[in-house]
Amino acid sequence: MAAMLDALKSYVRTPSTQNQAEDTVLLHVTHSNLKQHFIEIRFDLHTTIERVKEKLRDRCGTPVESMSLQLYDDTNTKICDLIDDFRPIGYYSPLDGYRIHVIDADPTSMSAGGWLEDTSLVEKYTISEDAYNKREDTFRKYREKRVAEDPTWTLQKVTEDHMADIASGIEVGARCEVDPGGKRGKVKFVGTADTLAAGFWVGVQYDEPVGKHDGLVKGKRYFTCPPGHGAMLRPDKIKVGDYPERDPFEDEEEEI
Repeated sequence: MAAMLDALKSYVRTPSTQNQAEDTVLLHVTHSNLKQHFIEIRFDLHTTIERVKEKLRDRCGTPVESMSLQLYDDTNTKICDLIDDFRPIGYYSPLDGYRIHVIDADPTSMSAGGWLEDTSLVEKYTISEDAYNKREDTFRKYREKRVAEDPTWTLQKVTEDHMADIASGIEVGARCEVDPGGKRGKVKFVGTADTLAAGFWVGVQYDEPVGKHDGLVKGKRYFTCPPGHGAMLRPDKIKVGDYPERDPFEDEEEEI
């Protein structure tokens, strides 16, 4: 124990750039019960191995008393076992990109058996056909109702026509205001956009350079405006009407 405390005191008192309280290290974490890369965690170099285990327990569910740790470098070469719970992790000189491997010796661990990664092990909810048909809140009943109203109805059509009714009241050239935010401008485009999500979009040229582009969106040009003045928004964000350009000095006139 005396030797352990001497080593810890020596580490803490050493005047090196790797021995400051603010120094941290970003480590990969893998787990004996998980096939895939687990997580990345940034540790303070003064964090004890015991505290490291507690942090890892909260992330992976392995009890501290059932956990052992190994340290690997960025070439996947094992450096050592982290067996001394009272030493700071900085004692082992880890660098960014090194890896801590968690070995879980608990057969009842929540990660045991691979069920955290293998969804086939999870019991699926099932419902009989008769029980499903008796329910009124299903997509099947919704689809039957819509088809009865419109024989040409399809889910794809609904997606493609998203906000078409709102867009029909917006014309290119109209003055507009964007809600929320109150930014003003002119409508430059109304329609569907191949490079964006399905449904209708409105292209706006703002009066001021508070936009994101010049009308070129993800490689396709929908309209043209000065750089930084353009935006593509859903129709429900647009209010058209008598929205003149704001006087940039109107606030100054109100000051005394």
